[in-house]
Amino acid sequence: MPAHQFQRLAAHAVLLAGLLLPAALAETPPQPARFAPPRDASIPDDDAGRQILLGRRLVADTKRLLPDNVGAVLNCTNCHLGAGKVRLASPFVGVAMNYPRSNPRAGRVVTLEERINGCFLRSMNGKPLATDSPQMKALVAYFNWLSTGLERNATVEGRGIGRVDTSLVPDPDHGKRIYASACAECHGENGEGSRDAGGNVVFPPLWGEQSFNIGAGMARTYTAAAFIKQNMPIGYGLNPPLGQGGALSDQDAVDVAEYFTHQPRPDFPPKVNDWPKGGKPKDSRY
Repeated sequence: MPAHQFQRLAAHAVLLAGLLLPAALAETPPQPARFAPPRDASIPDDDAGRQILLGRRLVADTKRLLPDNVGAVLNCTNCHLGAGKVRLASPFVGVAMNYPRSNPRAGRVVTLEERINGCFLRSMNGKPLATDSPQMKALVAYFNWLSTGLERNATVEGRGIGRVDTSLVPDPDHGKRIYASACAECHGENGEGSRDAGGNVVFPPLWGEQSFNIGAGMARTYTAAAFIKQNMPIGYGLNPPLGQGGALSDQDAVDVAEYFTHQPRPDFPPKVNDWPKGGKPKDSRY
């Protein structure tokens, strides 16, 4: 090959590298941070630490500590397992680093405090906390502590509740049978939940007046199914005799979710304001 043709090809190669390489690199998503909640022993023994501890207590014992704000008999940890420290069980790890953020259901950017109050209004079927209240400040402090060491807008491996195949067609009759065999022992034959000898709720009600209302995310079939698939029945992920392993298929989870989410539960009148810009999910209850 003549020298001038070789030089021309080399120049083209350099030009292409300059054009293509940055684009290729830009398409490579950053690796999620490792799911590593801080240990409770790291909570400082000072006023800041006591605020964090109050936040953790509020997550674990919400109904008893905030009876005026919880209309159901639920605690935050019923949906955010392990007080928000269990992967794929709607953990709080990394959440604080992603607020304020756009919320399609609200049709605007919301703060962390607004998102927390959304849970009180919907999942707790209750009333919002004052944003400047000691309780709200304690919850935010706990969320911030669980995000220790993470950067703004960080993605964290294991956040959320995983996914199921949303193209699956639910079979509520099959779901009813699954509920009777795999769920009723803990959550009650009629979804009423179960209590210990002292009257304390051990397993939460899944429908009825003491459960979450139709505005809650868990009232949606595929959202509930993803949570169930990753976390239920109790002992999920543990092999016998300690647990039941991965007991349910995607179809099983979708079927049982369709069954219990469509049982009677409280209404949510402000639902008329949801998804003002469109995009309402197909499994919305309204």
